[in-house]
Amino acid sequence: MRVLLRVLAPLLGLAVALVGVLVLLEVVAASVRPDDGDGLVVPWPDWYATLGRTAWSDVPVPGIAIGAAVLGLLLVLVGLLARRPDIAVEGPAPEITVTTSPRVLARLVGRRVRAADEVAAASVTASRRRVSVAAEAWNDAGPALADRVRTRVEDLLDEVPLRRRPRVTVTVQDRKGPR
Repeated sequence: MRVLLRVLAPLLGLAVALVGVLVLLEVVAASVRPDDGDGLVVPWPDWYATLGRTAWSDVPVPGIAIGAAVLGLLLVLVGLLARRPDIAVEGPAPEITVTTSPRVLARLVGRRVRAADEVAAASVTASRRRVSVAAEAWNDAGPALADRVRTRVEDLLDEVPLRRRPRVTVTVQDRKGPR
């Protein structure tokens, strides 16, 4: 949702800026040429006459109103759902809210995993719900390395006072080449 919001915000901003520039051009053109009845870019006299003949009970009016309301509700919903992906941490007092970013948790887990002698490299991604570790083992590492890495990650998560404990997934691949 945050990506959608990051795309929509500039597009809506450009649309509003374009409408503002068009209004400015029309106002300047109307003040420079007051006798000319046509608009410079937008045929606003024709639009004004058409809207003057349109009643509230005509067919397109309720459809346009419902469409605008639905679009507005969708924009509000996108704005509300585009929350930050912060991870809640237990604070020193109940009235204090403490959060950390998924990147910080991933770095903590990555350092702990890479500190193991059997691990050659590790890639970690973290979110509120899951911590995923992809470790590369040296050729002489045993098959129980995934369990040892999972234990290291679980021990770290026990030390960090998270409000909700994420699920841990560990995958291990052998690294080819000399140590």
